Amino acid sequence: MPMHERADARFEPSDGAAHHPGAFTWPVRVYYEDTDAGGVVYYANYLKFFERCRTEWLRALGVDQATLAREQGLQFVVTEIEAKYLAPARLDDELTVEARVDQLGRCSLAFEQRATRGGEVLALARVKVACMHVQRRVPARLPQSIREGIRSSIARGTG
Repeated sequence: MPMHERADARFEPSDGAAHHPGAFTWPVRVYYEDTDAGGVVYYANYLKFFERCRTEWLRALGVDQATLAREQGLQFVVTEIEAKYLAPARLDDELTVEARVDQLGRCSLAFEQRATRGGEVLALARVKVACMHVQRRVPARLPQSIREGIRSSIARGTG
């Protein structure tokens, strides 16, 4: 059995699509607190937007992270991130943040993510998260129920 199951094509900044097929989407409005002194979204806040999108994707799969930690002693931890910033978002912009599973491993997931405004790609990221034991801080296999939910999400084109 292969170690990773790989989903289809990667996000490309030049695709110009308003929505990447197969991605889970989450709306975000830019607030004053998200901007820097120049009036544009501070670069680190895109990471927060991406995190919220992944969290809402898990919630849509029926995974409550607090319950997962409390009942199974598991949590998701970001282990790698690579980001590319292409254009600025500004105060009051309505963004669409997307997450799509690119790789499904035994203990980890890799996501391709992007933030768009009206079809224009503003930021891209590749984010790897690991499933970890809360107390022991060592990798843990993804629970079968979560793995099945992810596979189903990929098959439906919503993750």
